[in-house]
Amino acid sequence: MILSKQPKRTVETVNAMVEYFRGDAKRIQHFMKVYTIAKTLAINEKLPSDMFYLLEITAITHDIGIKLSEQKYGSADGKYQEQEGPAEAEKLLSGLGFEEEFIDKVCYLIANHHTYKGIDNKVHQILVEADFLVNIYDDHISPELAMRVKQNIFRTESGIKMFEQMYGY
Repeated sequence: MILSKQPKRTVETVNAMVEYFRGDAKRIQHFMKVYTIAKTLAINEKLPSDMFYLLEITAITHDIGIKLSEQKYGSADGKYQEQEGPAEAEKLLSGLGFEEEFIDKVCYLIANHHTYKGIDNKVHQILVEADFLVNIYDDHISPELAMRVKQNIFRTESGIKMFEQMYGY
């Protein structure tokens, strides 16, 4: 069973993001890890195919705002990513021929992927959990802080299970 509605478009998006972050292996590896974990959580959570596709494209592009944030503000802070990311994503996804309504959904999630209160849909929840599963390791977050993140942010059964499997607590 193919879960993605359009696997070719998903691969085209990965290729475009690799080109976008050319020479920045850290950023490329980050979005690839988030993308892989998000897909795994989505499969475990039995996300419908339209939501799965939205999650795939958003997970791939979620940090597109980092590059411009670092150029403009000298910072990759989440608030700058949320501020700068949607316009960058819109340019990239439009160039790949995505529909405007779909791009709007992706841009909304990018504009809120560091906003943890008021998450009201499973795509957003899984995106946030996948990003944290990667960031906890990559950013060397302390076990105490990681546990607070788990308790306060994680909601999906699959995300909680993967957290416990990855970090042992």
